[in-house]
Formats: sequence, structure tokens, C-alpha cells
Amino acid sequence: MRSGLLLSAAAGFGLCLAGSALTLAQAPPTAASLRPVESFGTIANQRDRSVALFAEMGKVIQHPRCMNCHPATERPRQTDARRLHQPLVVRGKDGHGAPAMACTTCHGKQNYDPARIPGDGHWALAPASMAWEGKSLAQICEQLKDQNRNGSRDLAGLVKHVTTDTLVLWGWKPGAGREPAPGTPEQFGALMQAWADTGAACPAS
Repeated sequence: MRSGLLLSAAAGFGLCLAGSALTLAQAPPTAASLRPVESFGTIANQRDRSVALFAEMGKVIQHPRCMNCHPATERPRQTDARRLHQPLVVRGKDGHGAPAMACTTCHGKQNYDPARIPGDGHWALAPASMAWEGKSLAQICEQLKDQNRNGSRDLAGLVKHVTTDTLVLWGWKPGAGREPAPGTPEQFGALMQAWADTGAACPAS
């Protein structure tokens, strides 16, 4: 019986390894940059400045570190190539996976770099109402502002979410073999605050 349990555990860990990112030999990727808020000050029209700020935020929003966890289907994606998650897992009732294959089966409270398994204290998919995959930046912008879909957050709540939520912040410290989200969380938070302060305008659809 004990040997059978050990074999099952080893098999499960092997599945986790199969779904992990890249090989140990690959050099760690580097993050792209974000323009500072001050660089948008030359845009005189406030709405145009607000749209430009959101377009800059889009570098993060549409990056694999964010998009992988905002899928249009019940299945997350992984790696910089945004491949379907392996092993096969699904959203489940609350975004934490199906009962037989919960996210915590493989994902711990922090990254486990030796096995290339990412982790956070509340590893989960974004709610289905916040699916971004396949949507334009304009559609995502309107979705972000819609309190019926964004967790009842006003603009201040959105800024707080992206600057304090540990799973959002994980995007800039994703572990070995994964490209971090562009810029820094502080830069992204400043861009979102400036976007809110200028009217939270969205790009044309």
C-alpha cells in the first residue's frame, strides 16, 4: 500500500513538472519597459492623454503573465508562448480548479524554481467575467470599468487591486524561465492612477 501511494505521489509530481515552464538550461528572459507617467504630460487633450496612458498599460494587461490567467475558456494557459495548461486542468467552481485537480495540487504559496512551478498564496484563475483572451484593448478597458464584471470595484478599487494583490504582483516576479510583466508594479500602478485621474478614457473600439 505504501509503495502504491509513493508511486501515485511521484506520478502527480511528474505531471506538475510536465506543466512547468522551460528547461533549466534556458537563460532567464528580461522584462520590457514602461513609459513613465511624466512622459504623457505633453499630450494637451485630457482624453487623448488618458487613452494613451491606457494603451501603455496594455503592455502589461496583454502580456502572457496576465493573459494566461484571464482565459476565454475554462482552461488556463501557461509559459510565454501561452500554451494550454499541461496537465489538463479546468477553472472549477471558484477558479481554483476541479476537486480532483485543484490548483494547490501543484502550485504552492511561492515559486518553486527547481521544478519551474509558479506559486502564490491564492493561485487561481481570474473570474470568468474578467476573461480577456481574444478581446481588443478597448473591450478590456470597458470591462475593467464595469463594476458588474470587475468585482464591484470603482477606479480607486482597481488601483488598489493592481498595487496590493499578491497574485497581480507575482507577474513581475514570476520565477525562473518566465518573462516578467513589463516595467515595475509601481510604474503600472502610477499609470493606472494617472489614467483614472484623467477620466479613465478607453481606446476607440
